[in-house]
Amino acid sequence: MRVDTITRDPSRRYVLGIGAANIDMMGRSGLPLVMEDSNPGVIGTSVGGVTHNVCANAARLGLDVKLITALGSDVHAGEIRRDCLEMGIDPSHSMVVPGHGSSVYLSLHNDMGEMALAVSDMRVLQYLTVDFLKEKEDVIAGAGAIMMDTGLPESILTYITETYGEHIPVFVDPVSCTYARKLSGSLRGYHTIKPNRFELEELSGMSLSSGLENACGALISRGVDRVVVSLGREGSFSLDKAGSAVRVRGEPLDMIANATGAGDSFMGGLLYAAVHRLDPEQSLLFASGVARLALQHPHTINPNVSVQAAWDEAEKGRLRAETVCLHT
Repeated sequence: MRVDTITRDPSRRYVLGIGAANIDMMGRSGLPLVMEDSNPGVIGTSVGGVTHNVCANAARLGLDVKLITALGSDVHAGEIRRDCLEMGIDPSHSMVVPGHGSSVYLSLHNDMGEMALAVSDMRVLQYLTVDFLKEKEDVIAGAGAIMMDTGLPESILTYITETYGEHIPVFVDPVSCTYARKLSGSLRGYHTIKPNRFELEELSGMSLSSGLENACGALISRGVDRVVVSLGREGSFSLDKAGSAVRVRGEPLDMIANATGAGDSFMGGLLYAAVHRLDPEQSLLFASGVARLALQHPHTINPNVSVQAAWDEAEKGRLRAETVCLHT
């Protein structure tokens, strides 16, 4: 590994995403959902995937972004490549799996825009191997920050954290309670993990009735530098290994256009904050502002996302950061 590449100023380097990029198929019911029945509504398609969406938001915020994913040899692969290039993401280091379909994510939303059910087919991502990533050493080592999702094989999560985690901030999104189980062991090498409340309970083995601080502290004790929890209408919370605890709250939005991309945009905001070395309070405020922008647009990626728009939204939503005093 080239040490001279790793030790350069992080703000002068790119963000690298390693993980899912897929076709999103989303259906939204026009009326309250009735299970086991046909619901009239609207169906649309777009390019998504957790890591792709995070990268897209990071690019909208002005960061230089590269993506390593696994693509099939179908028509969807071309759609994903074109979308990445239009978003300002370089997908050229990705793997192509001949004879295999690209990833597809199918979601069903209620009449308020909130997700009720989803099915993901990301089997092609399992073809991404450690040996393939070793061929991309120069690309990985040159990153200012790395973001991964747990749709990846565990061997890749382990390889990246053990090989690069000491020198490069590594961010991970647990994606779901099922995928979060891949993070059941040591969390050393991770800079930031961003679960929602359900994923936090799965990862910590604790009910949040025992307190956010305790659940996050359980993850800190396993080696991660920082835990950032998205709490929906209740805001967000972060705890780092130095004991800095921050809670952000604001006015809930009256109407949610699409909740699918909020968590991914939040992570994009955290990456921007890390590259630009914002303090814990500013980091959480900024990321929350980006997430609120995502909630207000029908597309998973809000094309109007920008640094100024995020700060403006934080002010508009009267977001406030509070330092939390931990019990000793």
